[in-house]
Amino acid sequence: MSKQNIVIQQAKIKATAIEKEAEIKFQNKKIKLKEEEIELKKQYEREERKLIKNYEEKALQLEKQEIIINQQLKQIEEKSKNIAMQQSDIIKSQMIIDGLKEQYKQKQEEIVNALSNYSSLSKEEAKSMLLVHLEDSLIIERANLIRRYEQEAKEEAKRKANYIIALATSRYAGEYSAEKLINVVSLPDDEMKGRIIGKDGRNIKTLENITGVDVLIDDTPNTITLSSFNLYRRSIALNTLNLLIEDGRIHPARIEEIYKKCEAEMEQNILNDGENVVIDLGLGYMNVELKKLIGKMKYRASFGQNALSHSIEVAHLSGLIAGELDGDEILAKRAGLLHDIGKSLTHELGGNHVTIGYDLARKYKEHPVVINAILAHHGNEEAKSIESAAVCAADAISGARPGARKEVLENFLKRVQNLEKIALNHLGVKQAYAINAGREIRVIVKSDQVNDKEAAILAREIAKEIELNLQYPGEIKVNVIREIRATQYAR
Repeated sequence: MSKQNIVIQQAKIKATAIEKEAEIKFQNKKIKLKEEEIELKKQYEREERKLIKNYEEKALQLEKQEIIINQQLKQIEEKSKNIAMQQSDIIKSQMIIDGLKEQYKQKQEEIVNALSNYSSLSKEEAKSMLLVHLEDSLIIERANLIRRYEQEAKEEAKRKANYIIALATSRYAGEYSAEKLINVVSLPDDEMKGRIIGKDGRNIKTLENITGVDVLIDDTPNTITLSSFNLYRRSIALNTLNLLIEDGRIHPARIEEIYKKCEAEMEQNILNDGENVVIDLGLGYMNVELKKLIGKMKYRASFGQNALSHSIEVAHLSGLIAGELDGDEILAKRAGLLHDIGKSLTHELGGNHVTIGYDLARKYKEHPVVINAILAHHGNEEAKSIESAAVCAADAISGARPGARKEVLENFLKRVQNLEKIALNHLGVKQAYAINAGREIRVIVKSDQVNDKEAAILAREIAKEIELNLQYPGEIKVNVIREIRATQYAR
């Protein structure tokens, strides 16, 4: 009996425990459901607030759109009223025009009837006569109007052109330098003159033959004069002579050595000068050979005006004029700088500087506007762009300025250049230099192609050709030089 009680007691205890455990689980589930209810309520409230906010924003946007639509409707109504008023005015104007036309027809009829009554003309003939008269009057009136407007257009164009040119020239004022034909070299003492002349004049002869420059030595103390129309050759000769004087060792071999050194330095200097000009004008990339030719223009002159100074001035003026006409300033500057590039090679190649410049520009693939400007500035081709026209105008301005050029000097330079060309055109001629102010031509021939007898014949042929083709005061001495050199080395 006791065991059963124990079992029953244990069962009761277990039942109580299960009941309590179930109650705890029920309470936990109830709490969890309560929490989920609270969370759902919060979520509902958040969604509700969000929807209310969206609703309010949409309502506000609709109100704004409604205001805008109302404003647009008012504007449309106002425009409709204006259109209605304009239509009314048009109708009134049309009625007035119709009335005037009717009056015009009545007056025309009256004139035709009057002409018919007072003459033997029929009504149709009178009407035809009146129309012809009116047509003639209209033609005359139209011609007068056209002539007046053409004159006004020409005057306005002239005023505008004068304004642009005046503005460009006032904003750029370049300096002009008239090129001389001589350079004076100062000596430390008169003894140096004898050393420069050398034994039997061999030093001065070598210097003249190599440089192609006339070396003049007179009674003027401590002074030697270099004379040549070619600025490039004269500059090399001047540097050569100054270095020889500074060095003190003056003999034919040393003269040749110094001359070659100065010639190489001159080539580098002209490249540097060309690069500096291109950089100063802001032209960007340019072929190295073109830069050299630009630098070489520093030693060329046209009518006494330095070719490089002239080209730089034309570049500046072209840029200013093109800028006023809404053109490309940089391209106009480039065309202005290169318009006379052919002058850098006229001494070597001969011929027209325009043709030479055109060939150079095509060779180095310059812009078509640059090529057109080279041809157009002397009328070989019509200017096809604002930039080309600006170059033509700038070239005329630069050359026509008072004191810019000297015709007498240019005529002299052309004569001495022609002297050299005549000599160089003969077979076997190596070099030819016009010296002594153009009164002597020194011709150096190739010893392996021209012998002594042929040298005498060549001198006569050149003299005869000069007599036939050139005009000059006095006489010109033709001096043909044939030289043989033998060189060996002792080892």
